[in-house]
Amino acid sequence: MNNTIRFSLIVPAILICCAVVAAAQTTYVVDVPITTKATVDQFSQWGYVVDQVTATQATLYLSRDQLNDLAARGFTYQLVEIQTGAVEKSVNTGQGLGTYVSYDTMTQMLQAYAQAHTAICRLTSLGKSVHNRDLWAMLITNNPDVQEAEPEVKYIGTIHGDEPVGTSNLLYFIDLLLNQYGTDTRITNLVDSTAIWIVPLMNPDGYEAVTRYNADGSDLNRSFPTYGTDFTSTIYADGPMSTAAREPEVAAIMKWTQDNSFVLSANFHGGSLVVNYPYDYTPGIPSGTYAKAPDDSLLIDLSLAYSQYNLPMYNSAEFADGITNGSAWYSITGGMQDWNYRYDGCIEMTIELSNTKRPTESTLPSYWSDNEESLISYLEAVHRGVRGVVTDAKTGAPLYARITVSGNTQPVFTDPDVGDYYRLLLPGTYTLTCDAQGYLSSTISSVSVAGAAATVLNFSLNRDLVEDVNADGVVNAVDVQIVINNALGLATDPEADVNADGVVDAVDVQAVINAALA
Repeated sequence: MNNTIRFSLIVPAILICCAVVAAAQTTYVVDVPITTKATVDQFSQWGYVVDQVTATQATLYLSRDQLNDLAARGFTYQLVEIQTGAVEKSVNTGQGLGTYVSYDTMTQMLQAYAQAHTAICRLTSLGKSVHNRDLWAMLITNNPDVQEAEPEVKYIGTIHGDEPVGTSNLLYFIDLLLNQYGTDTRITNLVDSTAIWIVPLMNPDGYEAVTRYNADGSDLNRSFPTYGTDFTSTIYADGPMSTAAREPEVAAIMKWTQDNSFVLSANFHGGSLVVNYPYDYTPGIPSGTYAKAPDDSLLIDLSLAYSQYNLPMYNSAEFADGITNGSAWYSITGGMQDWNYRYDGCIEMTIELSNTKRPTESTLPSYWSDNEESLISYLEAVHRGVRGVVTDAKTGAPLYARITVSGNTQPVFTDPDVGDYYRLLLPGTYTLTCDAQGYLSSTISSVSVAGAAATVLNFSLNRDLVEDVNADGVVNAVDVQIVINNALGLATDPEADVNADGVVDAVDVQAVINAALA
């Protein structure tokens, strides 16, 4: 039973409440004429979900009360679609690649891939949806059970349930990576050098019901933490952000993101044909105004790495070269890409794959053809810039550290398990600084970056306070006890040799006591 009702009619600015009998989760999709993008800010302030914006109209997703409110404010609109959010049986009946498969069929496909390619992939559930469906993530890399010094990339499809082309393309992409590994040199090199994570379907409940929202009626791409409201710092400064009170799908993606160290990301939508790059929102900058990120030139270059190989996208009549700054198009709060970039240090793009949200199933192979090279090219871009490992100068242990570039306020962070970092940069000469809690920072100038493989730049940091044996930021009785234990032979901690003379003795004990009393 198809729960989506489509319309194409002009509705006057008066709507009688009882004219439409609707279910509790009914959503009205409408096109509203606008004369200025400032109106989009008003729509957001009134609590409307803005989906697409052109120079002359905005597409809104509204409840019945909001639709009545819109009419009462004097706006005319075209009713495009009604989404009831109720489904008796999946309308996705396809059986394989290039079709709209059901959630259950997709699960079977992913499980079959994982079973057939155990050497290079792992299938993981990141959590459950509102209706208890698994949020599947496929890891594809040459050593899937080993933490290696290699960049992590993630692709996420269908955060909005009525935009399913992303799911179709990502299933194709999984198939390509797994079946061409060992045969195609380019694919093999990518899998061998990259941890590739793919979430084909972030909103399974909405996908099955063919509705934008999840089963709670929430827009998942308006439900992430917002800069200026929920946070102003980074994960390095504040630690993993709480997922309490977040929608279960959002909470699962947040936890997964914060548990890993992603360098590059993309999430896939439908309804337009464009690569949208950060920022989507900056406090004080109105919708329709460019919100420039510190990596603006890099973000444009990465966007082009995707759009230039998708000719319908690149030749867009609406967006030059098929790319746009998010806020310059229209701003949103609670978006996933800004949270990834600002808080986690992971560059993310929002990629719109089709002007029609749910195109005819027979056209899905052509959408894959349009995007195949783009998906590969964008992924390959993670290997540009500067990369390296940050370690303790004395022990060689990997460190959780922050890497900054002179003249750029956007940091990146190491993976604490291995100590590796990846700072995507355009060709040029840079100055990089590395700092870690309890260590002296290190700055290296005249770092040359070419356009191909990343420049390797390792950092070896010395402790700021050698007497701070356990590196917790203070010298106290805990440090004294550690050194005493080592002097008595009860432990063997290299850090306890405070004066680095090769032996832990009374001299080291006295040095720590003096520092603790200072």
